[in-house]
Amino acid sequence: MDSSLYWPFVVELISLLCCFVLYYRHLQSKKVSKTEPTEWPILGHLFGMVANLYHFHDWATAILAGTRYNFEARAGLTGVRFFVTCDPSNVRHIFTSNFVNYPKGDEFADIFDVFGNGIFNADGESWRRQRAKSQLLMAGPRFRAFSARYSRDKVERSVLPFLAHAADDTGATCDLHDMFLRLTFDMTCNLVFGVDPGCLQIDLPVVPFARAMDDVLETLFLRHLISPKCWKLMYRLEVGTERKMAAAKRTIDRFAAETIAKRRADHKLLREGIGNSADMLSSFICNDEFDDEFLRDTTVNLLLAGRDTTGAALSWFFYLLSKNPRVEQKLLEELAPIASGRKKTTLAEGDDMVVFDVSELSGLLYLHAALCECLRLYPSVPFEHKAAVAGDVLPSGHEMKAGDKILIFSYCMGRMEGVWGKDCMEFSPERWITHEGKLRYEPSYKFISFNAGPRTCLGKEMAFVQMKTTAAAVLWNFAVEAVPGHVVEPKLSIILHMKNGFAVTVKRRNVAAVHMAS
Repeated sequence: MDSSLYWPFVVELISLLCCFVLYYRHLQSKKVSKTEPTEWPILGHLFGMVANLYHFHDWATAILAGTRYNFEARAGLTGVRFFVTCDPSNVRHIFTSNFVNYPKGDEFADIFDVFGNGIFNADGESWRRQRAKSQLLMAGPRFRAFSARYSRDKVERSVLPFLAHAADDTGATCDLHDMFLRLTFDMTCNLVFGVDPGCLQIDLPVVPFARAMDDVLETLFLRHLISPKCWKLMYRLEVGTERKMAAAKRTIDRFAAETIAKRRADHKLLREGIGNSADMLSSFICNDEFDDEFLRDTTVNLLLAGRDTTGAALSWFFYLLSKNPRVEQKLLEELAPIASGRKKTTLAEGDDMVVFDVSELSGLLYLHAALCECLRLYPSVPFEHKAAVAGDVLPSGHEMKAGDKILIFSYCMGRMEGVWGKDCMEFSPERWITHEGKLRYEPSYKFISFNAGPRTCLGKEMAFVQMKTTAAAVLWNFAVEAVPGHVVEPKLSIILHMKNGFAVTVKRRNVAAVHMAS
């Protein structure tokens, strides 16, 4: 080959490579920190988002740590753009000080359309009306007593027999994450619908509604990264990720419609009897102002809030205990004085187990602190979505324009050294206890696992009742050990589920040794 023809090509290629390198260095020079993703022409930060989906939450944490808690994510021509923050001062401003200017917004309602016009999506007067009605019911002594009694009974009838069977099956493993989601699904269905679907049984029956909810949560996360026009077209055509969403929505609608119709029929046949039921659906049906659409949206919203958040929290709690035997031992020592005075419950299989009443657990400081610490590191809802109605300037100095979308990452905030100290990555319940031996108060804009401001979670107390009742019984009666080599990591979902579940082996606890140690 004639070298006179070859060298011009080489020179041109080298020139292009040099231009690319120089341009790349120019893009890198615009970064605030090394952890910030490169913003490419046309694609924006989309390449970095997609490339890091497999560990998205930790990737976002590294970015926010390097950009002082705030970052504007742009996906180029797709039009997807979010201001991402985990700055406590911004959170307080958005959730409390200027709450009216930061509703969830129309785009949020579009993304989460499966929840209809329920309280999860609602803003303004609709939200205030629904919250007032739900709060009146959930704060009542009748519902609270019903919740506490059923939580204890469910642990005794389902959780302990299930784990006893797993312990007797030598060498077998079980998925603790799946067990807790089945438990909280049964619990929430009974509290909301007055029906226990029996999801947590030894033979682990298939529950189409629960599977549909999992598909919904995964798809909702991906909708945040895809242009609205694109995912809406995919939904209409039922292709790609939206194919699962369409099928899941039909399953959810069918389940809700059948359950509501059955309860309405019961109400007509036995009006006084259903009036004495303590579940939420019965209370709403007794009030003739609510139509089926309201009941569908409200119950589906409550099922999501109850089943997924509490089930995820319990899973991460026992995962953290499996890695921190010191904390586990302190919890056992705190439970020992109560357990020693308890009469053991004999299960159907003849096993003697200890089940704790809610009243006995309410004063356990270290148990409450450990649960709070778990929720700090692994909040069940890893991020919140807001939109600015009018222009505003955040405490961080960032300017918001009308229509700007904001993502508030609670998962990242729990891992910020400037917020929680140099030991922010450690599981340390002691950070929640004062020198006087009392529970340390942390403002909700710093610890936002239960939201903050006017939209603070109505089910917070009920969630702690369920978590404490379940955690105490499982912890006292069984030793749970993680299967060596099993990878536990967050799932790509709007709820912090475990991607691969939580494989464990279960053994009966030697309670005599615990009493001696305490």
